[in-house]
Amino acid sequence: MANLIPTLSGTGVALVTPFNSRMEIDEPALARLIDFVIEGGVEYIVTLGTTGETPVLSREEKVRIARFTIHAVNNRVPVVIGAGGSDTSEVIREIEELPTHGAVAILSSSPYYSKPSQEGIYQHYKAIATASPIPVLLYNVPSRTARNVDADTILRLAQLPNIAGIKEAGGDMAQCALVLRDRPSDFLVVSGDDALAFPQIATGMHGVISVAANSFPTVFSTMVRAALAGDLKRAKKLNDSLLDAYHLLFVENNPAGVKAALSELGIIYNYLRLPLVPLSNQYAEKLRAYTKNLIHLTAETMLN
Repeated sequence: MANLIPTLSGTGVALVTPFNSRMEIDEPALARLIDFVIEGGVEYIVTLGTTGETPVLSREEKVRIARFTIHAVNNRVPVVIGAGGSDTSEVIREIEELPTHGAVAILSSSPYYSKPSQEGIYQHYKAIATASPIPVLLYNVPSRTARNVDADTILRLAQLPNIAGIKEAGGDMAQCALVLRDRPSDFLVVSGDDALAFPQIATGMHGVISVAANSFPTVFSTMVRAALAGDLKRAKKLNDSLLDAYHLLFVENNPAGVKAALSELGIIYNYLRLPLVPLSNQYAEKLRAYTKNLIHLTAETMLN
C-alpha cells in the first residue's frame, strides 16, 4: 500500500466549484482560486468533494473540472479527486473516466441514503479499492450519509492493499482515538471538520481536508502547521481567530458560506446551483465584516 502520510499531511483544501451567471463552470475563477490557495500555503488540493457541489454536476462536468484542476495546479501541489456515491458500480465507472493519472488518490465518501450495514460499507470500499488505479481514501461523514463507518470497519478496511487513509468527519473523538491507536503505521488519518481540526491534530491526526482553507488559506494552513509541529500555543491563537469563521461558513449550508466569503474577496462570483442558494443577507453581512477584520489581523499580528 502506498504511504500517503508524507504527501498528504497538513492542509488539503476541498475546492468549491465556481459558476458564472449562466450557471456554467467558471474556469477563470477556478484558476484564480487554485492560485489563491496554493499561494496561501495549502499542502494539497481536493477537487470534486461535496464542497464542490458534486451532486449537481454531470459526469462530463466532473471530468472537465478534474482535468482543468490538474492542469492549473501544474504539479505545484498534489491533487486528490473525489468520487463517491451510493451505487458502487457507478462510482467505479466514474473513477474509470476521471484523469487519475494526474492525482495521488481518490477520496470516496461512504454510501448515503441507503444506509448499508457495516459489511455493506466494507464490501463497497473493497470493490472500489480493487478497481481504482490509485490509492483510495475513505471519507466518513455520517451527518450527510446517515450511516457512520464504525472504527472496526475502518480498521478492517485499513488492511486492504489500496486503501491508504481516511478523512474523518464523524465528530466522535472516542472513535478517532481508537482508529489512531490501532491503525497501521502508514494509514493516513485527517480531519474532515474545520472546527475540530486543531484538537484532532493534537491527538495525532496528520492534518485536515478543509472548507475554510478556500477563503482563509494562510491563517488556516499556518494554524495546521503549528499544531503539527507541536506549537499548540500558536496554533490555538490562530484557531481562536477562526472560530467565528467556522460558524459563519456552515451556518446555513456548505458551500454557501465559503462562496460568499470568496465572492467578498473577489475570487469567484456568488452563484450556487439549486437546491442550494446563496447565504442569507443577515449572515452575509456578518461574514463580510469578519473577512475584512481577519485580513487586517493577519497582516498586522496573527502570522508574526
